Order: sequence, then structure tokens, then C-alpha cells
Amino acid sequence: MIDLTTLTVSQARRDLDAKKYSALDLTNAYLDAIVKRDGEIHAYLEVWAETAREEAKRADVMIAAGTQKSLTGIPLAIKDNILIEGRIASAASKILENYRASYDATVITKLKAEGAVFLGRTNMDEFAMGSSTENSAYGVTRNPADTTRVPGGSSGGSAAAVAAQVALASLGSDTGGSIRQPASHCGLAGLKPTYGAVSRFGLMPMGSSLDQIGPLAKTVEDVKIIFEAIKGHDANDSTSIPDGFYPIAPLKKRIGVPRAFVEKGVDPDVLEIFNASLSRLKAAGYEIIGVDMPNLPYALSVYYIVCPAEVSTNLARYDGIRYGLSIPGGEIKEVYTKTRAAGFGPEVRRRIILGTFVLSSGYADAYYRKARAVREMIRADFEKAFDTVDAIALPTSPNPAFKIGEKTNDPVAMYLEDIFSVTANLAGVPGISVPAGRAIREGKALPVGFQLMAAHGAEETLFTIGSVVESA
Repeated sequence: MIDLTTLTVSQARRDLDAKKYSALDLTNAYLDAIVKRDGEIHAYLEVWAETAREEAKRADVMIAAGTQKSLTGIPLAIKDNILIEGRIASAASKILENYRASYDATVITKLKAEGAVFLGRTNMDEFAMGSSTENSAYGVTRNPADTTRVPGGSSGGSAAAVAAQVALASLGSDTGGSIRQPASHCGLAGLKPTYGAVSRFGLMPMGSSLDQIGPLAKTVEDVKIIFEAIKGHDANDSTSIPDGFYPIAPLKKRIGVPRAFVEKGVDPDVLEIFNASLSRLKAAGYEIIGVDMPNLPYALSVYYIVCPAEVSTNLARYDGIRYGLSIPGGEIKEVYTKTRAAGFGPEVRRRIILGTFVLSSGYADAYYRKARAVREMIRADFEKAFDTVDAIALPTSPNPAFKIGEKTNDPVAMYLEDIFSVTANLAGVPGISVPAGRAIREGKALPVGFQLMAAHGAEETLFTIGSVVESA
């Protein structure tokens, strides 16, 4: 019997290499766990049991031949907006309900070369728009820590799968916190890499200047292992950065905290856990200093102008003509209108409308171009801060996981859940959330994450500091 509750990627690697069990045994253990648990959680939209077993058998051949790599035989869950050739990739939307990918995303190509095992595709907010995984066209995913609460979003299915022990690790995507926030709510480590560090080729675009694929796992070490496997320059992605593009500065052992930004509107338990994590870092020899980042309070407003503008552009391709859902009409405009009305959910329609408005004649100067200018000011705040500190520390989310349905009728309250996480996407810097403590709500211990952001290309800094927080 394999104990999935404490198993990590690094431990599974050691066990597989020592022949304690086979990759097929490990895969079957997770497939059995999915049958037992996922009916309650709904982390998966589709499970690929038979092909997973075939992939596991091939992994066992690699291990027997001594040609295994870091992720050979490791069972992973994949977010439903990452393309796998021949598989349905719906982005949790009715408009792509039956769409099958015609090619592999670059990250999938890399994972296949590693000999990883793909368990299935995970639920998400439709087209990655949301902070709770309540916006899926295929039902809500529940938080394994308390099934009356959300797992976070938009990569809620990917996070819940790992937290519920129905995947060893997973891939998500992060446009404004969609890996880090569910990692926080589910008690995991989750990394949003530097913009361009991981190829976006084969990721369904939401906000093209913001999106990044990244890993979710139980430990910082596991996140690092997966990141190392999927990162790297890709000629298929024009935003992909050359390997070694960013110089790596020596560790200063100084962590910056923008106190004026942190302490507004944060749940008291979250703030207490955040400060306790800072104390642990101080005890480990890190200097905690205040940093002035005057433009951070504008980040959420900037994000909800820039991101919907890019959504409006990216989702124009779903027109009922080229692929996906198509509802017949008397003329072409009617086809567009009927298809998009039936295929897109309320949050997607809301962001398309908002994005179209801020890009429209007479309003682009007042909103979109102004937001882009402030975005550059936010980037400058980060650059200045990283002259003196290794990382910026913030809570991952202002609250622990909230109740399912609690914020669905209040979009602004939902958007405020992203207030600390959108900053990394706007600046393009890497960010990680690590488990930091638990807040008690109605007798349930809800996970709370601690977030760190570092300079471009400084993921190793995040792993080093994050491991200190995690170890406590």
C-alpha cells in the first residue's frame, strides 16, 4: 500500500528508482483514489485511466533501462486550457465542449519526453476567468479542506486534485494569481514563473501579456523539480525568453515588505500568519525591511483594465465559424450572437464587454493607455525594490477560502481576492505561494499561504526563501 497522503514528487522519484513500487502501481493508486474521492471534490473533468496505465508501463521500461528522468512515472493532472494532442481541451467552457487539440503544448512535449503520466484534465474557471472555480460550465470544484468552500481559482481543479491526494502534482496557469491563490487556499506550493520562462505555446490565451504556466505541488522542492522540467526557450512562443537571459544576483538575505499596502483590508488571521512567517525568516537570518512601492494600490484597477482588454481580443476567435460550438442563424451576425451567447458564461461575457469598452474609440486614452502607463510605474517600483532586497513578501490572498456562492453575485468582492497576486503578473516577475499556517473557520482548519516575489529570472531565490517558510 502506497501512502499518498505524505508522498511527494521527490520521494516518489526515490521510491521508483529503488524499485519499492512500479510506476504502474503508483498510477493505479491514484486512479483508485480518484474513484473514491473525486466524486465529492470534482477536481477532474475527464480521467484518462487506460492511457495513464500505458504511460506508466512505458515509464517502468525507462526505469528498468536506467534512462529515467526527474518526472518519469510521476502522475500529474493538467489544467483544461493546456493542449494535449487528441484530447478534449475545453477551458471549462461550453463553446469548446467537444474541441480536441490538434497538437501538444510545449510543456506537454517536455513532460512526455520526461516520461510523466497524465491522469486527466482538471476543472477551472471558464477561460481562466475567476478566483473560485465557480465559473466552470461543468460544475463547481470543492476545497478538500472544507467541501463547503472554494478551492480558489482559476486553477482550482489542479490545486484540489493535489490537496485531495488524487494527483501527485499538477500544472495550472496564472494570469493574475490563478496558481498562487488556489495553492494558498488548498495548502500547497504554487509557482508563477517569470513571464517568458515557460512557453505559452499550446496554452489557450486569456491575457497574453500576463499568462504563465506553472506547477502546483505539496512542497517547494517538488515545484522546483517540475519547473526545471518545463522551463526553457521555445521558438514557437515569441514571448519566450532566451535561456540565461536574466543575470542572477547574489543573495542579500533581505526581504522587503510594502507595509502600507499589506495591512489594508486583510483578514486578521491572515495578517497574523503573514507576520509569523516574517518572524521565522528573521530568525533564519533574513533582514526584514520596509519598502516604498507607491503604485501597488493601483495594481488591481490596472489589471482589470489590461486583462479584459486582452480577453476581448483573444476571445474574438470563438465566433462559431472556425471551431467549437456553432449555432446556425439567418445571417453571419446572428451566428456570432447566438453562438457566443450560448457558449460563454456570465463572467466571460462580462470581461469581454468590459475589455471592448476600454478599447473603444473615445475611451482607450482614458482607460487602456492610462492603465498601461501605470503598469510601467508598477514595474519600476519592483525594479527599484530589487536593488536592495532579494524578494517582496505579501499575503497570497487577503482571506482564507470563502464559502461556495458567497461572492458569486458581487464581482468586485471576487476581484478583490486578487489584490496581492496581480502585481507579479503586471510586472512579469516570478511569484510563489507556500503553505504558512491555518485559520480556523467553523471548526475547520483552512490553509493560508505566504507569497514571495523576486526579480526576473530569480526563481531560485524564491525556492531558497520559500523553503525556509515551508520548513516551519
